[in-house]
Amino acid sequence: MFKDRRKTQRRVINRVAQYQCGLGSLPRTCMVIDISDGGARLYAETELPDTFTLAVTGDGIDTRRECRVVWRLGGEYGVAFTGQPR
Repeated sequence: MFKDRRKTQRRVINRVAQYQCGLGSLPRTCMVIDISDGGARLYAETELPDTFTLAVTGDGIDTRRECRVVWRLGGEYGVAFTGQPR
């Protein structure tokens, strides 16, 4: 059995979100499967860049976070938040 190494508990949200690769680039859509204070699991139909900004809104969540991809498995991605929420 795998040991859960997360520092904070993730909560399932299954919400459509937007990610943006840099200033001037158009936002693209992804799905946030679950999220915690330190990161999230995403699903995207296109390959995510190594770093990007993730925007999640709705149901009391309204945040933009700088992200770094830490694992990739097909269309699923594990990301760590690298900056403070905006």
